[in-house]
Amino acid sequence: MALLTRRLFLRYLLGLPLLSSFPLHVREIWADPPVLPNKGGNSIGEFFKGEELFYEIGVWLFKKVALGKLSFKEMRGKGRYIATLEGETLGVFGWVARYRVDTYRSIMEEIDEGKRLRSISFEEDVKIGNKLRRRTHFFDYQKRKWIQVRQKKDGTKTRTEEEIPPGMVYDDFLTASYNFRYGVYGRIERGRKYTVATFPKKGASSYEVRVASKEEEEKRRKSEKSKGGKEYFVKLFLDPEVTHSKEGLIEGWLSKELCPMEGAIKDVVLFGDVRGTLIKKS
Repeated sequence: MALLTRRLFLRYLLGLPLLSSFPLHVREIWADPPVLPNKGGNSIGEFFKGEELFYEIGVWLFKKVALGKLSFKEMRGKGRYIATLEGETLGVFGWVARYRVDTYRSIMEEIDEGKRLRSISFEEDVKIGNKLRRRTHFFDYQKRKWIQVRQKKDGTKTRTEEEIPPGMVYDDFLTASYNFRYGVYGRIERGRKYTVATFPKKGASSYEVRVASKEEEEKRRKSEKSKGGKEYFVKLFLDPEVTHSKEGLIEGWLSKELCPMEGAIKDVVLFGDVRGTLIKKS
């Protein structure tokens, strides 16, 4: 349970409003991008190119039990980019987990004249010692095919294929986080509630996101003695079975640029609050 919880937390920390169980589908609603720092570039890929985010994760009295790194890089093909998230346990927790490393890679392409990213493939790696477990998703929108390839620890592979419904776009959680920050899904507004649809599977097919009102936000700042850089306080409500917590509540702070600054899965079974904090951005 500890390993699963830590892995889920790495995912949710990257963009609280958009991260759910893979895959994620959001209606194509366009809006003006939020006011973001002037980094140059005329497209979403150019905007994020070269960005690296580093997170520190803690539980109980331990402030640093794992580290997470998220990077966004340009590929050789025009309009193609790769985002990589890597999480690694440290110290005693690392020893208990056999220094498990979770890696997620998303290869994306720009569409709609560079206004949005769309996932071409998404890869999930879990390495424990010398053993590697891999799951890869390929998306062919011309043929409307979603192909999944699973590689087990013993090296054997299985392949499944499903149809992508007309008009449907599957955004993995990495792609969704960048689309969200760029304003693809609409502006963030205080006091607003969002219902985000997910791909049909066992359990709920959607989850709820709430952006705190200004009043609630200020109360939270005072109670936490919040440091600068935090702009929006967000709550995400998931199925408790997904988060292994009592209420399925994830809450955290986003910066003015919608970059996740802090996050916490509340009341995780056996661990209490599992927290993550942005420690470096480049």
